Amino acid sequence: MSNFTEFTHLANAIRILSADAVQNAKSGHPGMPMGMAEIGAVLWKNHLKHNPKNPKWLNRDRFILSNGHGSMLIYSLLHLTGYSLSINDIKQFRQLHSKTPGHPEYGYTDGVETTTGPLGQGLANGVGMAIAQHLLAQEFNQKYYPIIDHHTYVFVGDGCLMEGISHEVCSLAGTLELNKLIVIYDKNGISIDGDVDGWFNEDVRKRFEAYKWNVIDEVDGHNPSDIDKAITKAKTSTCKPTIIICNTVIGKGSPNKCGREESHGSPLGLDEVAILRKELDWESPPFEIPLDVYHDFDCTTSGNTHENHWNNLFKNYSEKYPDLAHELIRRTEHALPQNFNDIIWDAIIDANTKKENIATRKASQNAITFYAKYLPELLGGSADLTGSNLTNWNQSITLTKNNNFTGNYISYGVREFGMSAIMNGIYLHGGYRPFGGTFLMFSEYARNALRMSSLMKIAPIFVYTHDSIGLGEDGPTHQPVEQIATLRMIPNMDVWRPCDSVEANVAWGMALQNTHTPSSLVFSRQNLPFIERDMTALHDIKRGGYVLRQNLQEKNFIDITIIATGSEVEIAIKCFEWLVSSGKSIQLISMPSTSIFDKQDNEYKKSVIPTNSKYKIAIEAGISATWYKYVGTDGLIIGIDTFGESAPAHDLFNHFKITFEAVKSKITTFIDTDAWKYVHKF
Repeated sequence: MSNFTEFTHLANAIRILSADAVQNAKSGHPGMPMGMAEIGAVLWKNHLKHNPKNPKWLNRDRFILSNGHGSMLIYSLLHLTGYSLSINDIKQFRQLHSKTPGHPEYGYTDGVETTTGPLGQGLANGVGMAIAQHLLAQEFNQKYYPIIDHHTYVFVGDGCLMEGISHEVCSLAGTLELNKLIVIYDKNGISIDGDVDGWFNEDVRKRFEAYKWNVIDEVDGHNPSDIDKAITKAKTSTCKPTIIICNTVIGKGSPNKCGREESHGSPLGLDEVAILRKELDWESPPFEIPLDVYHDFDCTTSGNTHENHWNNLFKNYSEKYPDLAHELIRRTEHALPQNFNDIIWDAIIDANTKKENIATRKASQNAITFYAKYLPELLGGSADLTGSNLTNWNQSITLTKNNNFTGNYISYGVREFGMSAIMNGIYLHGGYRPFGGTFLMFSEYARNALRMSSLMKIAPIFVYTHDSIGLGEDGPTHQPVEQIATLRMIPNMDVWRPCDSVEANVAWGMALQNTHTPSSLVFSRQNLPFIERDMTALHDIKRGGYVLRQNLQEKNFIDITIIATGSEVEIAIKCFEWLVSSGKSIQLISMPSTSIFDKQDNEYKKSVIPTNSKYKIAIEAGISATWYKYVGTDGLIIGIDTFGESAPAHDLFNHFKITFEAVKSKITTFIDTDAWKYVHKF
């Protein structure tokens, strides 16, 4: 659309639709969509390569509304350009089970690429998508066949750029020279508390120039011609990401509330909406859009043209490079090799045959090495702790300028939150299976990105090492106590804490096999012994909790049930051997994943933790509270409910009484003396 005067009508359609929807819902954020209306209209109509009739087209441009509170902007654009979002869906804005929730949510609405709302994370997701696009292009494009060739556009506001995560990810984006990333900054100077000049007055231009970005400044965000020229210029960048700084007025069009915080997060009010209509010379009643607007905004014809052109290119590509074409489709769909169950079993048998007494972080590295032979889509990384996390492998290649930023491993730097949110974006883009590591303690920095991946039902893999006081001398600032418990509390998050190399291989296999749930894999710093298992136990590890040892004296009755995870399984085995000579029935459970165990059928769960077991004991070097679910309020939980100390690991386990002798003493006290006089023999 070259006649930029027509964009005023399109922008006003966004303003009216946004104001009406927020007013109808009696809640929402009308100011941002009204202020970014021209920017949205120009981008979606003139530049965004997309097909409303096929929102998952592989080579589409990605659009992210990082300032997701202004969700009516993207809903208006989706509706007006021809996506399957009806006017009735718009009327259901912010209502239960609608396709137009208060913030854009991945999986609810065609055309929404990621869930946004926690400010700055959409920007981080965009960096991840741009990384995936960059790597896929270098891996799959061939001469004359640029089958991966698209941009990632991100809208951000003042709030996104205040968030610390924006510094983390924009710094990395500049270092990686992600030239297909274009960020459009809505510089309206207003947040909930009013004029941001009192708390956000940095020079954004200089800031992004320091990140090694292109900066296009002083763009009139209400002048369609200026916006169009800025985006056109940004698309020509060959080695830098671009930020376009647009000066806008929040709530543009509202005579009494534009430029003020009153338009940020509340309905304008019926009277003001009526005045808005007069101001914009808009005669249609609420939720009625003139046909000429639909006609001018519609992107289905151009979208079909874009996709058909690409389909012809890909058809020729597939004929010339059939293996590459097949692999690209498999990977962008997150499909695993058909024999992946066999691959997991081979990994288990391999570890079970080697019988290595190693730290589970090392076992994790061995598992990565094994699975990477079958999954070229693995894209690893670490937040500056590769040598400690052991997230690299013998075929990993770190992205650097020296190799034109090609490879399968990212050095994220000290950016735990940024790394995790970037991984979410990489997964959402498709083509790669990202995993990244840090110390378990620093999952705290990344917490909200973990929550977002769980909320979106996507499956990046978070690797956490140094899982307990076993970290040692670095002390309580680095020793996790409550972190495993709080990770387990995140809905739709699978948490694995293996006790040896075999369980580590199962944890990795299950995490890779799951494509709708993120996984947190928790590994030890210290060496742990290999544990012998029978074939039944080997098969049952994947069920999260299983019978590792059993001593049955009386059919269908267990006197003592002991549950342990990770490094504490070794102690539990010693306790089992100590108690075996008592003549009582004892069952020892290894539970590397409570979340997976909880998903099993009741019959299996009761066979592992019998309801009629007289004494139930749980052992884990961390917060005890979550184990009452399995041992009951009358059970014995041996854990750590204080912060750690700085000392060698051996001394710490003695100090916190997480040793065989200390646990033995606690069990002796716990068991009824009259019924268990034999205990005094030990």
